[in-house]
Amino acid sequence: MGELCVIRGIRGATTVEKDTEMEVIAAVEQLMAEIIRVNEIDPDMVASVFFSATDEIRSVFPAKALRKFEGWTYVPVTCMQEIPVSNSLPSCIRVMIHVNTTKSQKEIQHVYQAGAVVLRPDLTNKI
Repeated sequence: MGELCVIRGIRGATTVEKDTEMEVIAAVEQLMAEIIRVNEIDPDMVASVFFSATDEIRSVFPAKALRKFEGWTYVPVTCMQEIPVSNSLPSCIRVMIHVNTTKSQKEIQHVYQAGAVVLRPDLTNKI
């Protein structure tokens, strides 16, 4: 009998210095490349991807960066605005990937880059 395949959430976040299309796309590409690499994600196993951004991010949909990755054309992706909580991390882009995998929750590698490492320092040093 094979391993049980279940859907897992993979989290990640990054920040940008300036809200420009070039900077947002570059930051999201870097974040997604690392999440895909460390979790060995096959896009055919991905159910959906949700991006959220703080209200300072208005130049481009972060999801646009994902379309540059081969094999991700048909993966459902959406963007939304992050809840504007007082004193929250500004200029932040977050991602939640829902992937079918045989990995346990503990084996999932969440990735936090740039200024977003402060969000989950307990997970950042796991890799």
